[in-house]
Amino acid sequence: MVYSQSKYYLALLGLVLSINLKSQSFKEDPGAIHGNFQFDGAYYQKDSAIGADPGSELFRYNAFGNITYTRGGFSAGGRFESYNPPLLGFLSGYKGSGVPYRFARYAHKDIDITVGNYYEQFGSGIVFRAYENRGLLYDNAMDGMRVIFRPKNGITLKGVIGKQRTYFSLSPGTVRGIDGEVNVMELFDSTLGKLKTKVIIGGNFVSKYQQDQDPTLVLPENVAAGSGRFTVIRGGFNFNAEYAFKANDPSYQNHYSYRDGHALIASTSYATNGFSFLLSGKMIDNMSFRSDRNATNTIDMINYLPDFSKFHTYSLMAYYPYATQPNGEIGGSAEIQYKVKKGTWLGGKYGMDITLNGSMFFGTDTTGIPVIKDTANHYKYTTNYGSVGDEYYHDFNIEITKKFTKKLKMTLMYANQFLNQSIVQFNTLDKEEHPDIHSNIGVIDLTWRYKSNSAIRFEGQGYFASYDYKDKKIDPVTNEKNIIGNTGSWVSALVEWTPSTHWSITVADQYNYNNPDITKRVHYYYGMLAYISGPTRISISYGRQRQGIFCAGGVCRFVPASNGLSLSISSSF
Repeated sequence: MVYSQSKYYLALLGLVLSINLKSQSFKEDPGAIHGNFQFDGAYYQKDSAIGADPGSELFRYNAFGNITYTRGGFSAGGRFESYNPPLLGFLSGYKGSGVPYRFARYAHKDIDITVGNYYEQFGSGIVFRAYENRGLLYDNAMDGMRVIFRPKNGITLKGVIGKQRTYFSLSPGTVRGIDGEVNVMELFDSTLGKLKTKVIIGGNFVSKYQQDQDPTLVLPENVAAGSGRFTVIRGGFNFNAEYAFKANDPSYQNHYSYRDGHALIASTSYATNGFSFLLSGKMIDNMSFRSDRNATNTIDMINYLPDFSKFHTYSLMAYYPYATQPNGEIGGSAEIQYKVKKGTWLGGKYGMDITLNGSMFFGTDTTGIPVIKDTANHYKYTTNYGSVGDEYYHDFNIEITKKFTKKLKMTLMYANQFLNQSIVQFNTLDKEEHPDIHSNIGVIDLTWRYKSNSAIRFEGQGYFASYDYKDKKIDPVTNEKNIIGNTGSWVSALVEWTPSTHWSITVADQYNYNNPDITKRVHYYYGMLAYISGPTRISISYGRQRQGIFCAGGVCRFVPASNGLSLSISSSF
């Protein structure tokens, strides 16, 4: 059975509806039912040319459906999910079907109460964030109770308690937390409250409880964390910062270190007509925080550690993305956007958009993990915050978008990237298997809107890489530098035709043209036919998927090589 409480919640919802059906007020206001669903299925086939082997279960799918009933301040609903088994690349623990999300909520004036499942975030999320990302099949929803109280205009208090979702079950740890936020200017009805400057301050405290069942280590059963934050907003200017502290929390991810955790993030931005900039920075040291200390991958994460690197939508730009390093990292990003005015020499008739973006991340300067093991079995290490460690990643890119006529638009993009993949993606020092990667990537994207609601888009990409093994190992047979982990460079081409508002056809190919292993210089072809009508979208596709890492917001999943036919259906009501 998935969640033993599910029958209770469904019965409670039925009782509420039956009472409403009999009431006079229900006849006047019956409420509303709405929802959405999605099905993604694939029939895989073995493809030895790209190393794709789906195993014995060739057909796989991910599917879910949400239904929510609302009436006045009351709402209730649930989500059915099914994975039998999940698509390749998603954690196998999701295999099965059930109702892992169900809730009842009531909000009236200054009080908002939820029982069952809910998503919530305190501040930036570096201490607590419960959310979902369907693209990653990531879901750490809370199961318990949440109360939001607004005693006065400008003051918001939140309290949460419960366990987190773990596949179709619950985590072994219990999470408790409180958060308070004050919008200072909204507290006053006088002249102070009418000032253009807004100042928002907040803070929170979160703790988790998990029994110590380790036979060798003395582990803390209660682990506390907290943070303080403030935001200043005036016109187009915005500044916010948050500092977090976490008590010692030995876990699988931090190699069972007893060191306390620290995190500091800050960002500032300014926007005016035709110009904007954003500057962000962060320092993270031992901030892995999970309701199960032995969990791996993306399971049972209590907090969210943001990734300030650029989220790329072009496939080769995102070939080697960055993943936030909770054990320790220092870095940041900067972005400038400028719109060249219409009528100028450079802007022409339609103007031009230019975006410059750069991000760099380094490891923290630590003295070993671990370096000391005292009589209490406590592992320790020290951090020098005045310096940085090895470079983990950088991405410097420029994007230019130019409209030449009413029908023709072009986007050009260039990026220089570096990835210390042995650390960032594999948490190892093995440079032979996972060498450092330097790359230069270029994109050209042309859209020709040849008539109303009809267009053709052409896209070309080039990924040109070099691999640094540092130890310069030589193959004794070929007398050449080791090529393990070297996939060479890539080119990609795509054509997308949208003959009407309802239909689109896409064909694409990625070619690993100079892989050192000649047998792997193959084409990753792909084709898709899609139909859209209102809230409904249906697509069918066929082709190859290369092996790689897919990330969103610093959270990543591994995607194995695959080949097959896929069907996707989604709609809402």
